[in-house]
Amino acid sequence: MKTIAIVQARMHSTRLPNKVMLPAVGKPLLELLLHRLSKAQLLDEIVVATGDRKENLVIMDCVKDLGFACEQGSEEDVLDRYYQVAKKYSADTIVRITADCPLIDPAIVDQVIKSFRDSPVDYCATSTTFPDGEDVEVFSFQALETAWKNGQTKPEREHVSPYIRNSDLFKLKFLEPPINLPHCRWTLDEPEDYQVIKQVFEYFAPRIDFSWQEIWQLQQQHPDIFVHNQHIPSNEGAILSKGQKLWKRAKRVIPGGSMLLSKRAEMFLPERWPAYFSRAKGCRVWDLEEQEYIDMSIMGIGTNILGYGHPEVDQAVQEAITHGNMSTLNAPEEVYLAERLIELHPWADMARFARTGGEACAIAIRIARAASGKDKVAFCGYHGWHDWYLAANLASENNLNQHLLSGLQPKGVPQALAGTALPFSYNNFAELEELVNIHDIGVVMMEVMRSQEPQNNFLQRVRDLCTEKGIVLIFDECTSGFRETFGGLHKKFNVNPDMAMFGKALGNGYAITAVIGKRDIMEYAQETFISSTFWTERIGVVAGLKTLEVMEKLRSWEIITEIGNKIRRAWQELAVSHNLNLQIAGIPALSSFSFNSPNNLAYKTLITQEMLKKGFLAGNSIYVCTEHTDSLLQSYFIALDEVFEKINQCEQGLDVHTLLEQPVCHAGFQRLN
Repeated sequence: MKTIAIVQARMHSTRLPNKVMLPAVGKPLLELLLHRLSKAQLLDEIVVATGDRKENLVIMDCVKDLGFACEQGSEEDVLDRYYQVAKKYSADTIVRITADCPLIDPAIVDQVIKSFRDSPVDYCATSTTFPDGEDVEVFSFQALETAWKNGQTKPEREHVSPYIRNSDLFKLKFLEPPINLPHCRWTLDEPEDYQVIKQVFEYFAPRIDFSWQEIWQLQQQHPDIFVHNQHIPSNEGAILSKGQKLWKRAKRVIPGGSMLLSKRAEMFLPERWPAYFSRAKGCRVWDLEEQEYIDMSIMGIGTNILGYGHPEVDQAVQEAITHGNMSTLNAPEEVYLAERLIELHPWADMARFARTGGEACAIAIRIARAASGKDKVAFCGYHGWHDWYLAANLASENNLNQHLLSGLQPKGVPQALAGTALPFSYNNFAELEELVNIHDIGVVMMEVMRSQEPQNNFLQRVRDLCTEKGIVLIFDECTSGFRETFGGLHKKFNVNPDMAMFGKALGNGYAITAVIGKRDIMEYAQETFISSTFWTERIGVVAGLKTLEVMEKLRSWEIITEIGNKIRRAWQELAVSHNLNLQIAGIPALSSFSFNSPNNLAYKTLITQEMLKKGFLAGNSIYVCTEHTDSLLQSYFIALDEVFEKINQCEQGLDVHTLLEQPVCHAGFQRLN
């Protein structure tokens, strides 16, 4: 009976890249593992099985130089990789070892093999009471072959043995250690794990054949060596998806994990959100494991009215890339896009372009302050991250509570800006009028609307006040633009500002934002320094031109408004059928709902959790796109109906937290009431 150990190893690791070749005491960890494993008395052969990517050739070279066999197989289908190696080497019994276990004790390997041989079982393994990192599985070739033929799910193919353990077709046995040490983490998945393992090898150097009992003794005598990774849950790697693993890795090197607050996993499902996508098309998104989801959520934070990867827009961009994106000379499309936006907004005469909404807002404020000759800005709504806006919280940490996030600290914003940005509430004209009368306001910056419609002729009264006082009125349409009209939302209310900004939807996923305005104001851009290299790249303006063309052809604003109204009606019908008190806010194409309950945020988390299982990226808000077809909506409503039923049970007394599989999500941007 031939017994071979198959060691799975590859260079790619979501959490700790190239981990198997990281050094300790001057040798790669894979070499140290193979040396230790070779001391097992009951093994006939050791074979390293690596993936078929080019990057794994370094493993092949290392292993062969050490005198061990090494084979390449499927990168992702590890079960097939095991089966092909076992078949090639005529194995009767397979010992599964992962390269995550460089501290593997050969005595434990022999013990599990002996227990397998002495018992009438198909599978024998160390129990979970062994230290994490002393993991050994032994199974027959027949069991492996059956799993290879019948295993279908991703975990079954990736983790080799789940089918054997869970199918009830095989006799199983689990070996218990003399001392229960499930709290000991000696495995290699995270940078902290490497720190621990490296120090263990350094402690025992030059010996590398120390036993697991010696490691345990070391942990008792020098717990400081092992403290680095004790916060990491055992077997976390088998639970987390690739996206979740990469999110943990990202937070080590990117403050907050992402460049955008609204894309942080904590805003959706803190411990279960896929976090990263491999591709997107229409309103479908595929994660790093090629799991497909229907996006009934924020659709790229509202950047894709025409859906992801619109063929006409993408083709225009590809042609722009072919012709060259940057040059010493200017892209002529800048002129064409400026003329098109001015044509759509006859009150405007000139335009400037940037690449982000925050930049556009900052540009508009700079120009408006230059034109008015005054520093103070009265604002309503969310307008980005720049100093001029966050300065509102220098005077009071509550100023942005109803516009951005509660308790936001304006750290890094110069104290000298205190009192230069003053908030007012939407539809509260008296509050704005009081600010104007008390302060020397030069600029009013506001969203046309977000959660509620203007009341009592609010927008026109703001316009009249600004005209009377010589104040520059700016409408921030970065979010609202092109969702209910072909242009700014202000066209719906027939109120024209002095300046306006557009972003998000303007390039259907490509970075382009615009500031448009009246000539006598916009020309002040010449009297202050506003300039940036990548505002002149070609892709953004080309995407903007083609997006406008496709929008006009489809009359996309009408389509998404109709779809949005369908969604709002269905939300309300579901709420009534489940006796839930639901409040719906926003424009139809950018709608949200909330429950009149102290558990509102927990309910949002529950919705996201349960809808994710059903194949939807969904919460309590949606940016509508033209690709949200009736058939997709119908499947969404059916899935949501089941979740609303659970929420109804919670409203009747069931503790919602018993249904949640992770912490409650973080609160997002505030609604404007």
